[in-house]
Amino acid sequence: MEILGQLITSFLATGAFGILFNAPKETLVKCGLIGMGGWLIYYLLERYSNDAIFATLAATIFIAVLSQELAKFYKTPVIIFSVAGIIPLVPGGLAYDAMRNFVENDYNAALGSAAKVLMLAGAIAFGLVFSEVINQVIRKINQSRL
Repeated sequence: MEILGQLITSFLATGAFGILFNAPKETLVKCGLIGMGGWLIYYLLERYSNDAIFATLAATIFIAVLSQELAKFYKTPVIIFSVAGIIPLVPGGLAYDAMRNFVENDYNAALGSAAKVLMLAGAIAFGLVFSEVINQVIRKINQSRL
């Protein structure tokens, strides 16, 4: 039952961000599904491996690869799907906690939180870049077959 709640809220959050991002109406459900799938991967991997960075990386690669494929299929920009899909993975709450700890002069907690935020943000960036590399390799393989 808990996973169902996670799926519904991640779908709604991703779709709502798609509205804020002015994504075309016909892509909102697809954006929601991408975000929901990415969050499910993150949630399950983080829960069972207890490694948020690996879970974020795996979910980001999934989101980015799927976004590229849907962008080709629906002839829309990749950014519509990838930005909306990444939103559930962004460590905003943790970044807020880090800044709050800095303001409250709790530097040990602040540095720990800030380091984790940077690693999670790096995992998101690396996942997006890595998926583009995968896409380029696949494209070159397909071109060499022709």
